Amino acid sequence: METAALIVVLVIVLALFFDFTNGFHDTANAMATPIATGALKPKVAVLLAAGLNLVGAFLSTEVSKTISHGMIREESISASVFPSLIFAGLIGAITWNMFTWLLGLPSSSSHALFGGLIGATFVGVGFMAVDFGVVMSKVILPALIAPATAGVIAFTVTKIAYAMTRRYDGKPDGRDGFRWGQIFTSSLVALAHGTNDAQKTMGVITLALVTVGWQNAEHSDPQLWVIIACAVTIAIGTYTGGWRIIRTLGKGLTDVKPAQGFAAETSTAATILASSALGFALSTTQVASGSVIGSGLGRRGSTVRWGTVGRIMIGWLLTLPAAGVVGALAAWIVIAIPGWGILIDTVLAAVIVVGIFVRSRRHEVNSSNAMSDVAESGTAVKVKRNPPPTRRQRQVLREEARQQAEIDRLRAKAEAKAKAQRKAQARLDAELETAASGPRRAQTGAGVEHPTPPSNDAAAPDETGAPNDAGTSNAQGDAR
Repeated sequence: METAALIVVLVIVLALFFDFTNGFHDTANAMATPIATGALKPKVAVLLAAGLNLVGAFLSTEVSKTISHGMIREESISASVFPSLIFAGLIGAITWNMFTWLLGLPSSSSHALFGGLIGATFVGVGFMAVDFGVVMSKVILPALIAPATAGVIAFTVTKIAYAMTRRYDGKPDGRDGFRWGQIFTSSLVALAHGTNDAQKTMGVITLALVTVGWQNAEHSDPQLWVIIACAVTIAIGTYTGGWRIIRTLGKGLTDVKPAQGFAAETSTAATILASSALGFALSTTQVASGSVIGSGLGRRGSTVRWGTVGRIMIGWLLTLPAAGVVGALAAWIVIAIPGWGILIDTVLAAVIVVGIFVRSRRHEVNSSNAMSDVAESGTAVKVKRNPPPTRRQRQVLREEARQQAEIDRLRAKAEAKAKAQRKAQARLDAELETAASGPRRAQTGAGVEHPTPPSNDAAAPDETGAPNDAGTSNAQGDAR
């Protein structure tokens, strides 16, 4: 009994440490975009997120029931073995969280936890102890549907926002009012994150308590001290700030502008709050990433860095199996080496965590350099001098071109008609001029005297030009 109690205590401590890593791993989900646009200062942003995560943890317990009563069939697992398996599953989740944090990849802490628990349960008991119907309906399907849904919502909201504020396109820092909206929406995301992610750790601790009989299995709600412990721990982790992932979400996917950030956070908050109400153990990281991508596609002229998107999606695909493999190895050590296995797992986990932390110090990313890198992307809204026309503008341009073509056609037709009339008038004038010139020539011909031709009897000069003597003589005889 003392050994079981010690294992449960270790499970609770390790679960709270996972909650801490979940906090700093997921800070970017709420605060990457407002930091990128300058809506909030880095330290103010993480402090606000920490406070709202704390509050959100008290608002709902539906997600914790999915883990404590649903995904794992605890009734088919021995009470002496199950706490050790939970411990091994948490090691798998924490290892993957730390590794993806080092790479700056916004992976899913939720799927890391589920993968670790499933892998450890498979090694310790078998697949029959895992309710794959619940895993499919409450984990895998939401993981496929939620990012796409959030992306579509963010795309639509971004389109609407930019359509409503198009008159500010030419200003150097347009749509500044959206930064105030971002403060509200990012706060809503942080609150939603507390209602969803903090409960997962509550569910793990409740599962361990139920297994050893410290809590009645018929009461799936976590105890008050569990809620308080998880809420405070995730708030502290959030305030620590996962600056590597903040830089990736704020700058790596797309250059975030105020209207985009507002749309992305609105979509993220709506999706997470809806999933929390329905009891879906949703990945807030996947939802936030899908929203940022959707907002990037929705802003005219923006560029989505698909290489980074591909890396993130590969991380998403590997999260569940990778954490499952680590959890399975940790569970195998526990089962293969009874008693000492827990200690060996603890030492190995500590070495891995410390090693990753030391490695991260070589290229440290903190609030100062993460802010400088991210803020460069969107403290001002940069609009192209000659942006491509929108669909409405293209319709207007086509209509104007059609009207101008019709006007040109009518003008050319009128000019051709006027030219034909001028030619006809010129021809008519020429005919009239010709008709009028005929009588004038006749009148001129009647008033002119024609000279009398000379007589044949007149003397004609000879070849030398002298007058003909015969003709002269005849003339003289006639005169006599």
